[in-house]
Amino acid sequence: MRLLFGIVLGAALTVGAAYYHDTTYISPSSAEPVRPIVNWDVAAEVAGKAADALRNQFERLIGR
Repeated sequence: MRLLFGIVLGAALTVGAAYYHDTTYISPSSAEPVRPIVNWDVAAEVAGKAADALRNQFERLIGR
């Protein structure tokens, strides 16, 4: 039962995060259109940018 609940919760969080991104993200420059997360290459690009930002913040925090 916990496994099924975990699978349903994970799917709901994934869909919810993609919906939140698609409805609230505003492009910083008008020349670059905002691409909705509908396929894996866009999702990988968004995840890569988030990981880079987190890495930069961590390195700034520890003083490298």
